[in-house]
Amino acid sequence: MIRLYSALILSLALGTGGHSRAPGAGAPVLVRVADVPLPGAAVRFDYQSIDTSANRLYISHMNAGELVVFDLKTRRVEGTVGDLPRTTGVGCVPALEKVYASVPGRHHVAVIDARTLRVEARVGQIGFPDGIAYAPDVKKIYVSDESGGGEVVIDGLTDSVVTTIPLGGEAGNTIYDPGSGHILVAIQTSNEVVAIDPRTDRVIGRHPLPDASHPHGMSLDVGGRLLFVANEGNATLLIVDLKTWSVTSQVPVGEDPDVLGFDPQWHRLYVAAESGEVAVFTERKGRLALDGRITMPHAHTVSVDPRTHLVYFPLQDVEGHPLLRIMAARHL
Repeated sequence: MIRLYSALILSLALGTGGHSRAPGAGAPVLVRVADVPLPGAAVRFDYQSIDTSANRLYISHMNAGELVVFDLKTRRVEGTVGDLPRTTGVGCVPALEKVYASVPGRHHVAVIDARTLRVEARVGQIGFPDGIAYAPDVKKIYVSDESGGGEVVIDGLTDSVVTTIPLGGEAGNTIYDPGSGHILVAIQTSNEVVAIDPRTDRVIGRHPLPDASHPHGMSLDVGGRLLFVANEGNATLLIVDLKTWSVTSQVPVGEDPDVLGFDPQWHRLYVAAESGEVAVFTERKGRLALDGRITMPHAHTVSVDPRTHLVYFPLQDVEGHPLLRIMAARHL
């Protein structure tokens, strides 16, 4: 069953009574399109990964130990992959027809066949595997270790560990930057971002972030050469100019920010926080303008479909059940 809501609604209650209104404006910046029930217990979700070629959304249902596979076209759950205790990071790689899931409960990465949804390999010995990124030129997967054990590198063809790169601290999110061809890792304990060259698997740059406090979530405006970094320690978001590695601005976001989502066509950034607040910004000429804020229970993870501009929020407990809230953005 899908509960549908009109896209013409100008004011809406969102779970706990929050609203998605732009500052000083009458219309909401986000409108609820559908609530889709999800399987499993009413417990924590974590990262998401969209495969636009297959019309799939992969959702880490962390405390259920499952990966939920959602069809973006039919808005139905295709299936689940179990035996993934405390699964956190997830990254789909359509070119390899694989999905990679971090499994802290077993200290490894599960390699899932995207065609059969079966776990084909379990790779590595990692303290707390978290963020996942894919470097397409070398067909390697990079996995951050939030316990401080270094960046684990996996060969995408053989599903074997290539090396572990020392980082000198606890790693948060890991992302691939197509503009430079580098892997970027947020180092939470040293308040910096580390750049890795996938061709050599060596750290080629360490970039301290002024005013950072336990940086964790990251996202990119590839065309604008901007990096967005969320700080768990002081509830702020930094904008980093990747051409100079200078912090150009800092804005407040919800308490304990976690996952970020960026719509590259509309230049819309979503910052989801553990507090349940989602801050919505539009990037203009390298700066962020606040479009609005929304509050939903446990809305700390977000993903955006760049084709439809729909925004996805897995919510762990709405009236005792987990659901996927689909929202439509208003183009400003």
